[in-house]
Amino acid sequence: MYYRYLLVLLLLPAVSIASHEMENRNLNNGKTLYIEHCGSCHGNNLEGQPNWQVMGDDGILPAPPHDETGHTWHHDNRLLFNYTKYGGLVTFEAMGVTDIKSGMPGFSQELSDGDIWDILAYIRSTWPKQVQKIQASRNQPHE
Repeated sequence: MYYRYLLVLLLLPAVSIASHEMENRNLNNGKTLYIEHCGSCHGNNLEGQPNWQVMGDDGILPAPPHDETGHTWHHDNRLLFNYTKYGGLVTFEAMGVTDIKSGMPGFSQELSDGDIWDILAYIRSTWPKQVQKIQASRNQPHE
């Protein structure tokens, strides 16, 4: 029942989600929270786990880097937010993808929405300006 509820929420249009969610965020808070909640898997320096593109024996890819060498910047803000808040499996299921395993847990119980945006803004702030522009272009404009 819980997952059905989350799926419905994920599929609803999100009025507050568009291209500026990561503007004017608290980058110091984001960095602190990143190290506390994300660094153990993705590396305190955003470097990811070794061989992150090679699936493990458990069918799960290691945690990717969040610097410009990874694929985080290939995704729009909404996907990054949902993936962080609800975890990989729930986010994939909401998109209709059921044949992928994910080691990414959801952080909805540990982090507020604002904390998640601070973390994502911190990650984005480390990318070269051109990469930031490319990622920003992947977001739907506000209506």
